[in-house]
Amino acid sequence: MQVIADIAPLREQILQWRREGQRIAFVPTMGHLHDGHMTLVRKAREAADVVVVSIFVNPMQFEKADDLASYPRTMDDDLAKLNAEGVEIVFTPTVEVMYPNGMEQHSCVDVPGLSSILEGSSRPGHFKGVATVVSKLFNMVQPDVACFGEKDFQQLAVINKLVADLCLPIEILPVATVREMDGLAMSSRNTRLTVDERQRAPVLSKTLRWISSQMRGGRTDYSELVLDGNDQLRAAGLEPDDIFIRDAYTLQPITEQTTKAVVLAAAFLGQVRLIDNLTVDITPPAAASSEEEE
Repeated sequence: MQVIADIAPLREQILQWRREGQRIAFVPTMGHLHDGHMTLVRKAREAADVVVVSIFVNPMQFEKADDLASYPRTMDDDLAKLNAEGVEIVFTPTVEVMYPNGMEQHSCVDVPGLSSILEGSSRPGHFKGVATVVSKLFNMVQPDVACFGEKDFQQLAVINKLVADLCLPIEILPVATVREMDGLAMSSRNTRLTVDERQRAPVLSKTLRWISSQMRGGRTDYSELVLDGNDQLRAAGLEPDDIFIRDAYTLQPITEQTTKAVVLAAAFLGQVRLIDNLTVDITPPAAASSEEEE
């Protein structure tokens, strides 16, 4: 496994693989790797001949300096895990490599329509930072396929639109959320939970499952469902940030044409902001009426 921190040697190796006709898969990460990340790496291995993983804590997507400073960094452990998976290259650029002239005057990539809604409305600039760094990494690695987890549902939507809008020849491979035995979505931030908080954290996924079951049962009073979900979170000691029920394909409010919805939730538990989501198949009113007539 090669560990490369600079762009020139990375591009040199990529060019060599291209000449050999190798298919390249890419997994961008911010490190502090867990089984969810390893699932992305294994999916990448299935999709290509060689796998490149990046580890870079991107300051452009953090709104608060203390959140950036407290983000877990476990490079030695991360490299050991990736080496065990047979990853060919781990790209570990510094902030100076990624933003040599600083971030203030750096060109940015903005994905309109998706970056400023939902999660983007409560974290201004977050998705612009994500889209910018992912675009840079795509240009450096030039992968055939890139793997992203569905846990960050809106981020995945942003990346899909970015690739489509910029006509990038990259296949985006979504990978299902990996969960702990009690349902908690795996996240690098989970290690910051206290023992008591960790015991209460699965309430977020439990609440999502409850909302989803209500929707499958025919409830369409989405505003009331959100309020009920917030009450369940508060009862367990979580502080709701956002719960949204949206069309899974557009992230816009549900319409009569919606066939798949997504329930997106974020809540604070102590100092940690947890996020999760579940998709729900729903029957449009017209289809439901037709079935009843039959």
